[in-house]
Amino acid sequence: MEQKLMSKKKPTFQINVQLQKYLQTYNRNTKIPVSYDDLLRFSGSIVVYDRHDEDTLWVRCYYPDFEREEIDNSLKRVYLILHSDGRSEHLDFLNVDAIDYCTFGNSKPFRIKIRNVLNDNFTYFYVKKADASRIYGLDFEHILSPNRINFLVYKDTLIEEHIAGIPGDVFIKEELPECDSRAQTEIAKQFVKFNERCTLRLLGDMRSYNYVVIPTHDFDHVDYKIRAIDFDQQNYEGNLKVYQPHFFKENRPMVNLVSERLAESSIEQYRKEERSQVAKRLITSEKRFRMLIRCMIKDTVSSQDNVNQLRSELVTYTKDIRFKRCKTMGHILKTALDFVKRNYLDIE
Repeated sequence: MEQKLMSKKKPTFQINVQLQKYLQTYNRNTKIPVSYDDLLRFSGSIVVYDRHDEDTLWVRCYYPDFEREEIDNSLKRVYLILHSDGRSEHLDFLNVDAIDYCTFGNSKPFRIKIRNVLNDNFTYFYVKKADASRIYGLDFEHILSPNRINFLVYKDTLIEEHIAGIPGDVFIKEELPECDSRAQTEIAKQFVKFNERCTLRLLGDMRSYNYVVIPTHDFDHVDYKIRAIDFDQQNYEGNLKVYQPHFFKENRPMVNLVSERLAESSIEQYRKEERSQVAKRLITSEKRFRMLIRCMIKDTVSSQDNVNQLRSELVTYTKDIRFKRCKTMGHILKTALDFVKRNYLDIE
């Protein structure tokens, strides 16, 4: 059933002039010294295995000696631009430990491992082909979720910071069975909130490997948050179920946990809490949201068939006939979020 929810492959959408202006206004558009195509020039690779000796679908790339030094210096500069002021005096303290290429998924990203040679701390960032719908997804996450997103765009290259956490599929398989009763109830609550947030902002394909679970140790217990890490499916598919994580079979253990741990009244309470939080973020970020959604309304980030299908399904789901007037995916998202904001203000 779930395999039929989504299209086989989503195309890449070019960044239009209006979106470029938005990125410049909010300091997302910055000149960088390396492009996605530069990294494609690797001369060889080997498979990267996980700690269970299973193929991760990533390969480690190797470059000719005469290119590697230039690529390493460029990547270290990108790291400094992303996380600091971009000044070169710190270059000698950084080392590029690995350049990995993912053979799975739409974006075919490169994952760069950067290590501080003074203390051996390391982190990652990603180099991807710039895609307009993904950029919309990243910035809507920044505006509408409790999480901040750090990314840069230059021409056809997208740089994203790494989002730390336990991959959802790994957490479900290895960590969830070991959680105590209180922790499982907290995780169920967070999945309800995550599910609601994805539905409200029309972020699709949140199967378990497209989000992370983040445990935070408090003084007497562990709290959990669920955070999206893949934004390719922002307003692309026509099937409304794609934007509701509980319909994916990979999330069935989470759905079962919600049924076991939460009463219907609690589930509805947490859904209302999340809708209220999204509405508040809309109000406090109104200027930025308005500029971004205007770009998206004028943009093409899906097929007309998908627009028609999603529009029809949202009319049925919300009983709001305003969706019937929507001509683009941006217009659909604006109408959906106006619906959330209007209901919040009516309650006040």
